[in-house]
Amino acid sequence: MIIRPIKVEDAEKLWQLQSELDKETKFMMLEPDERKKDIDNTKRMIESVRSANDFLFVAEESDELVGFITAGRGTANRIKHCAYIVIGIRKSYQGKGIGSEFFKELDRWAEDAKLRRLELTVMVSNIGAKKLYEKNGFVVEGIKKDSMCVDGEFIDEYYMGKILL
Repeated sequence: MIIRPIKVEDAEKLWQLQSELDKETKFMMLEPDERKKDIDNTKRMIESVRSANDFLFVAEESDELVGFITAGRGTANRIKHCAYIVIGIRKSYQGKGIGSEFFKELDRWAEDAKLRRLELTVMVSNIGAKKLYEKNGFVVEGIKKDSMCVDGEFIDEYYMGKILL
């Protein structure tokens, strides 16, 4: 297993990974087939992350991407010290330490970037992810009521944060 920064050449594989995650779990933002295949757009997104010195790492095994983590910093002066996190790991690779390795890399990047705060949201029913985040220093700061609508049902999300010292 290799944990590494994204490369523009990974665009097709990243799109494929995200598309597969959309299908295999209801915990990601997009529904199956909602993600349109636009590899040029994916390349532009990767280039944008890299040029903004934001964070996007992937987990790769046997030339296949099996997970990703991204952190986008605030651009307004009042939130430049914060970054919002999104993570996705294929089901068959969960529980193998990828998430913990992602967060180690994220913490190194956040320290170098002189960030003060990391934040994310997670569906209340996503117990495994919540445990991963808590293990890596995140705490529940609140609940976003009816934050998402999944299969016609409104779902609450935890708003979680981590203050970096």
